[in-house]
Amino acid sequence: ISSVSSKDEDVIVTVEQGSTSSSILDALDEAGLVKNKLCGQIFLKLNRYDHLQANTYILNKNMSLSDIFSLIENPDIDHIVLSKLTIKEGTTIPEVAKEFAQILNISDDEVIKQWEDQAYLKSLIDEYWFIDDSILDSEILYPLEGYLYPETYYITEKEPDLKSMTKLALDMMDEQLSVYRKDIEKLGWTPHQFLTFASIVERESLYDEDRPIIAGVFMNRLNQDMLLQSDITVNYAWQRTGVDVSVAHTQIDSRYNTYKYTGLPVGPISTISKVTLESCIHYKHHDYLYFFAKEDGTVIYSRTYKEHKQVVKENKWY
Repeated sequence: ISSVSSKDEDVIVTVEQGSTSSSILDALDEAGLVKNKLCGQIFLKLNRYDHLQANTYILNKNMSLSDIFSLIENPDIDHIVLSKLTIKEGTTIPEVAKEFAQILNISDDEVIKQWEDQAYLKSLIDEYWFIDDSILDSEILYPLEGYLYPETYYITEKEPDLKSMTKLALDMMDEQLSVYRKDIEKLGWTPHQFLTFASIVERESLYDEDRPIIAGVFMNRLNQDMLLQSDITVNYAWQRTGVDVSVAHTQIDSRYNTYKYTGLPVGPISTISKVTLESCIHYKHHDYLYFFAKEDGTVIYSRTYKEHKQVVKENKWY
């Protein structure tokens, strides 16, 4: 199993059916695997490759051109991508489980069941610095929600298993989150609390430039012991989507419901992108307490409830 952004710079290159050695050289050059294009062309003049095989390959920046072309002529199973796992940003465990289930040829429910196994979860708590007993809280809907890093992972195993695929996404989260380890401590939060906060910002923001500002709004609310009142958390409690959150929806007795409980919800509500992690660490300091997204996604920020009510009145579109 391998992933795109592993530390020693694995690179994915697809060789299409009928590719010539010079078109492959172009693709390798574009992928940053050719140190000197002219030397590469001379190399191909001196060496003939007549049986280049179409595949998607995992290559490494440390490999020589000779290694690469030999591999493409005599493919080695460890370097061929057999399947591709895509975890999207801002998606929830039921959606992520579908992606895993498809590759593993099992049902979504089987994936989710394994991800809820207490012995397995305890082994993850022992293995990863950023996972603690918080994920075992009985009110959490899906223990690994927010912990699987959104990325495209390339799988070279003929018969991958769920644990090895899950490890890919957790290892990548480890890599991404380790950068902010000290910053998270400075915020006075556990990684679980930080991921919970970041997942709300992920789902509440449409555009990257709004993320640090929206993170600042929620931070101001937390600092003033105000309810976060995030519709997204209410939807998560109901396991629904949509912008039309009614007063009845906000009555649900769930520790995900930030209309009912102050502070952060019991756990994360979606996968979280790198840009959101970054935006939450470096959130904008301002005095806004409210925001409203117009139909086109642009956001209007307000300092008082009175201003906010006026903004909603003038711009409500749903």
